[in-house]
Amino acid sequence: MEALTGLGLATSAGLNAYIPLLAIGLLARYTDLITLPASWAWLENGWVVVILVILLAIEMVADKIPLVDHANDVIQTFIRPTAGGLAFGAASGSSTVTVKDPSTFFTSHQWVPIVVGILVSLTVHTAKATARPVINATTVGFGAPVASTIEDIISVFTSVIAIVLPVVGLFVMLGLVVVFVWLRKRRKRRKEEKRLAKEERRRAQDPDRTLRLPG
Repeated sequence: MEALTGLGLATSAGLNAYIPLLAIGLLARYTDLITLPASWAWLENGWVVVILVILLAIEMVADKIPLVDHANDVIQTFIRPTAGGLAFGAASGSSTVTVKDPSTFFTSHQWVPIVVGILVSLTVHTAKATARPVINATTVGFGAPVASTIEDIISVFTSVIAIVLPVVGLFVMLGLVVVFVWLRKRRKRRKEEKRLAKEERRRAQDPDRTLRLPG
């Protein structure tokens, strides 16, 4: 359960760096759904929550503007994996509604969940950053705010489910993988179609081009 909770939160961080950290902080501060260990209690500090809300607002606006979203993804290449590592690390040591004894998880290697969280978030972020240009190109930019809003909703849902029902969060993560793989393949297919179309135009403009020899 600790691993599934951490995976769900790290996956969420790959879509939006601040939503899972804010979810952890708010749920730990105002509910009994998650109890953070002393080393991670700073996440529920009031000032930390306020800072996360401000950063989340900036991220949500920037990610919905075509071209700006690409620059934001470049910056987030460092931020989202870091957030994923923090989210996985905090979750692996926390008591939740499904985890009663987290001390048995990674007891001697506390750095392991952080590294795993970084890798998971980086993978999801890379897939997201790869898929976004496809969406922007096929919708002439109008799909950016829609895709970003859907990603935010999925990130919120995955963060909460990872804490309350971590098994369901696993299926959400697998579903995201399938969608992003499909979008990646579609991007490659579009590039190939553009290359072939460009080559056809060149041949149409110069039909004897293939018969000419150098010199």
